[in-house]
Amino acid sequence: MSIVVRPFGPADAEGYALVRRAALPFLLVTAESVAFHFAEAHPDMHYRPLVAVRNGEVIGTAQVGVAHEASRPGQGFANVHVHPDHRGLGAGTLLSRAAEEHLVEVGAEAAYAWVVDEPGHRAFAERRGYRPGRSARFLRLDLAALPAPLPLPDGVELRTAEDFADDPRPVFDLDAGCAADEPGDVDAGFADYAQWLRETWNHPLLNRELTTIAVVDGEPVAFTAARTDGTARYLTGMTGTARAHRGRGLASLVKSDSLHRARAAGLTEAFTGNDAGNAPMLAVNARLGYADCGGEVRCVRELG
Repeated sequence: MSIVVRPFGPADAEGYALVRRAALPFLLVTAESVAFHFAEAHPDMHYRPLVAVRNGEVIGTAQVGVAHEASRPGQGFANVHVHPDHRGLGAGTLLSRAAEEHLVEVGAEAAYAWVVDEPGHRAFAERRGYRPGRSARFLRLDLAALPAPLPLPDGVELRTAEDFADDPRPVFDLDAGCAADEPGDVDAGFADYAQWLRETWNHPLLNRELTTIAVVDGEPVAFTAARTDGTARYLTGMTGTARAHRGRGLASLVKSDSLHRARAAGLTEAFTGNDAGNAPMLAVNARLGYADCGGEVRCVRELG
């Protein structure tokens, strides 16, 4: 039967999550997190996830929208994935075409796409006119092989995100400052506290008990955000250190603490991702025992 591409609906959440997990096994995706992103997306993002359906089954997905907080307007994104069992049927082409049409309709001038760093995926993107740019690596850690905990420096206290439940604003300030320095094609700065509360602090996969925050003189200065999905798997959502406190090993400290507490809680496998040019974080993860397990390439196509 033919493949139909249409906008995502709440009933598609489980199928959407299944495709994403099959295509990107190093990420944590659940039906709940898919529905959450759809419901909480900022109106200015023009977020329009798409599904490709064949014989009543979701076989492909597309995350489509605009980077509304970027300093330069018109930067869209279109991340397309097809279930490995259904590739070669044309679903990727149909999803890409529909995604780009939506971006043009909302005024985007460029479409950025994360493409799995494998020859077939890269060739598909290049045939559609996407130019490869920066790359990112995914890393995996068997928590049974986690190195010993790192010593706590003088003057540094470790807390969890749950300790800030009554007033998360200091955590937001730290996260916003770190995000502004993240490597990327589109700047990732943000300043909307209310939106951060909805999208980040209340994210269904965020595990506040396993999220570690380093505090100096009562001020959060480094953190690692832990995500869990109810299985034995763990994903680092973000790790960052305030500019004034970098170079002290605090990123390694908070990640080590969070991972050790994750292992104590019964988790067995940890994943994280890094921009390939982010040498400091790659060094942190190597120190903790992470090993490469895959990658993506950031590609871009001009629209018009």
